[in-house]
Amino acid sequence: MESKRRPPKKVLILMSDTGGGHRASAEAIKAAFNEEFGDDYQVFVTDLWSEHTPWPFNQLPKSYNFLVKHGSLWRMTYYGTAPRVIHQSNFAATSTFIAREVAKGLMKYQPDIIISVHPLMQHVPLRILRAKGLLQKIVFTTVVTDLSTCHPTWFHKLVTRCYCPTTEVAKRALKAGLQQSQIKVYGLPVRPSFVKPVRPKIELRRELGMDDGLPAVLLMGGGEGMGPIEATARALGNALYDENLGEPIGQVLVICGRNKKLASKLLSIEWKIPVQVKGFISKMEECMGACDCIITKAGPGTIAEAMIRGLPIILNGYIAGQEVGNVPYVVENGCGKFSKSPKEIANIVAQWFGPKADELKSMSQNALKLARPDAVFKIVHDLHELVRHRNFVPLYSCTT
Repeated sequence: MESKRRPPKKVLILMSDTGGGHRASAEAIKAAFNEEFGDDYQVFVTDLWSEHTPWPFNQLPKSYNFLVKHGSLWRMTYYGTAPRVIHQSNFAATSTFIAREVAKGLMKYQPDIIISVHPLMQHVPLRILRAKGLLQKIVFTTVVTDLSTCHPTWFHKLVTRCYCPTTEVAKRALKAGLQQSQIKVYGLPVRPSFVKPVRPKIELRRELGMDDGLPAVLLMGGGEGMGPIEATARALGNALYDENLGEPIGQVLVICGRNKKLASKLLSIEWKIPVQVKGFISKMEECMGACDCIITKAGPGTIAEAMIRGLPIILNGYIAGQEVGNVPYVVENGCGKFSKSPKEIANIVAQWFGPKADELKSMSQNALKLARPDAVFKIVHDLHELVRHRNFVPLYSCTT
């Protein structure tokens, strides 16, 4: 043991609450640092836009939520800002407005490593670091949290590393001008608790008040309980009840998130099959472990978690732009299906729990093959090595 402890290295994770996935990835990385290196690292997670920029930039999470609720507006924003000339000039204009504030925000933490888990967190901070001559001292990395189609703003040539969840994203990074040496394909970071083996299904079901023996589908509404959850739950209630036998052939576990109105509505229904309704859940790995398949929108984090658990996925929606590619990713890899119709979704589940049990099984195996449960640990270990070898970097010689 060393007699004198070195001060901890500081890690600053930049994210923004534009969709739940970015915060989830940030928390996963923080937890993995803690688990692997304990007190050697101090990890801070900050929403750079809402905490360190003036109005109107600090309204970004709010405006994102508004735009996504009005799909066509978001599509226009997403595709309209994709061409490089547009986002380059946007960032140049933006950074002159907010550089001082953001610089203050960044320097407050004195970071050794900066990790961006958001497409809008590369350009302005890197511009500031370059202006302050700190590019050689601070390891700046990006963790891309979209599985295939992703906004070009994710990629910046000055990063030390760009961690990509899939080879599809890595190809896009190369196309955007990053060097092979800057790119690592490790998978999407999910919470370390997901990586640990889960307790037997029967135990988890009992704890959640579910039926021991019936196959189960997990119906997810995200943090806000969005989407046609009620209609889907009702359709499942009908499809998973065998009229001839007069008994259920499956059960449903519904996660309503923060949507209390939805939860109380579902609780007031007289169900013919076992239905458990939960609000906001912190132990999602246990809910997934208790079920045999999942219905969810195409959020990358949920998809990655479901694959680790070997759950076939029925996708019932996606956010235009960044989530579009997640649908073919799941469907073409034989890990699930896509449908927006509650009735069709319920029929797929009924088939899986009956005559098409083999399809359910093979999709479960495909999901496990694609899963990358150790991604988050690979990321933090690579970052640890980068900090140790900081003297030997820079990896880049760029003028942009």
